[in-house]
Amino acid sequence: MEAQPPVALPAVLALELSPGQVPPATLSRDDAAELAARVATDLHALLPGVGEARLALAGALFDPVELLRPGFPVWATLDELARRVPRGHLEHVVAFGTHEGRMPAQPLQPEPEHAGGALRLVPLSILAPEPLAQALAGRIEVELVGRGEAGARTADWLMRTLGIRLEHARYLSRNDLLALTCVQYEHVNLAPLWTLLETALLTPYREEHTLSARGLPLHYADGVVRAGSPAAWLAAQDGAPGERAHAFAGLVFELRQYAALLHAHRLPLQLECGEAAEGWLLETLAPPDPGAAPPSLIAHEAPGLGTVAVTVAQAGADGQPRPLAHGYPLAPQALGPLVAVLAARYGIEPALHAQGRVVLGRHGLGAPAASRH
Repeated sequence: MEAQPPVALPAVLALELSPGQVPPATLSRDDAAELAARVATDLHALLPGVGEARLALAGALFDPVELLRPGFPVWATLDELARRVPRGHLEHVVAFGTHEGRMPAQPLQPEPEHAGGALRLVPLSILAPEPLAQALAGRIEVELVGRGEAGARTADWLMRTLGIRLEHARYLSRNDLLALTCVQYEHVNLAPLWTLLETALLTPYREEHTLSARGLPLHYADGVVRAGSPAAWLAAQDGAPGERAHAFAGLVFELRQYAALLHAHRLPLQLECGEAAEGWLLETLAPPDPGAAPPSLIAHEAPGLGTVAVTVAQAGADGQPRPLAHGYPLAPQALGPLVAVLAARYGIEPALHAQGRVVLGRHGLGAPAASRH
């Protein structure tokens, strides 16, 4: 009978950096092996029985968003590499570091755009036969969060080798990291985003519905987050025009926060009824009238946010501007590509008519009558 593969118990060595510290992103093979040996010593004191398991360590420092992605690709890669090492080789500790500046697999290479955070995470995995893994799993969840400070020798070695100062160095299970991230997102009013992300990470086969803090419908299914129409949300709002315009700008700011974090966690964001590309969303409302004047591109603007939406508008039969589509740039560099797509689609010049404000119409976002030609 073929032996069952070992069960992997994911964890991290979490490094809280002193202000202004920027450590290297990776460790060499030799340094990764040295760190793994010190981590093994620490874990032996925390987790009785762990010496019978295999410890795998990636000599790389990650941001939480890089580890908390659907399928947990960093841990999946670490586990796969560790399982390839023959039994008994390197005793019970295996480490992976750089050779000629590169990690042995792309998922173990930290991304430069996430290198500036104050919390850096070294991925670990404890691989053990199922009976031992069951016993260790409970101990990991209790002991690491309770008394998981890294040993003084480990912390000192890290500071000397990485050339940094540390506030704390401690071990966390992956569940601890999930809980910590949940608290952080809730603290900045992004609890609905965590609801979607948690589903994508832990139960990706499920669907999840929620509302953003400002009431925009959000839906997770099949690995994608879909947002309701910002224009439809605006149309449902009450209040004076200035209040509604301000609320819409706030909604787009919130949507931009969601888009940036979902992208960092590698979760695509789309519109429930619309289309999406890198950094922008687009909903089409009506086809153009070939007998009318060409459409115009109207830029809705808000203080501090720049262009929050682009409306394609065409003068209707009654002389009033008729919205054909609304586009939402979610990143500064996305406005140009969005305008180019709209101009090509409607056969017009890529010229934005800036309004300096959010223009309201009878049904939410509108266009000024002066846009008629």
